[in-house]
Amino acid sequence: VQLQAFGGGLVQAGGSLRLSCAASGVTFEYIGVGWFRQAPGKEREFVAAISSTGVRTNYEDSVKGRFIISRDNVQNTAYLEMNNLKPEDTAVYYCAGGSIGTLQENYRFWGQGTQVTVSS
Repeated sequence: VQLQAFGGGLVQAGGSLRLSCAASGVTFEYIGVGWFRQAPGKEREFVAAISSTGVRTNYEDSVKGRFIISRDNVQNTAYLEMNNLKPEDTAVYYCAGGSIGTLQENYRFWGQGTQVTVSS
């Protein structure tokens, strides 16, 4: 099983980025997908999650109304659209596969991270 996250980069505050999480080696339509992030010196934290069918989503409070999680089960890819980015969103972002939830323990499969840097 492999999850590959990409799409990070450097953006100014107020800007947007779209992260992608490409899955292989797993029946993608059967797993929930979560996004987590880890800022320097901080613990990894939950950002957003989406159920296997895409019907249910969940967001951390600070990203509600700014981030949108989605998925394409034909392309075996999940997305995190990030709008109105703030410097405090700067972190390494990870995607994970498993059951939908806010805890890292909910997820069996993890991708490598992609760096998002938001300048003020």
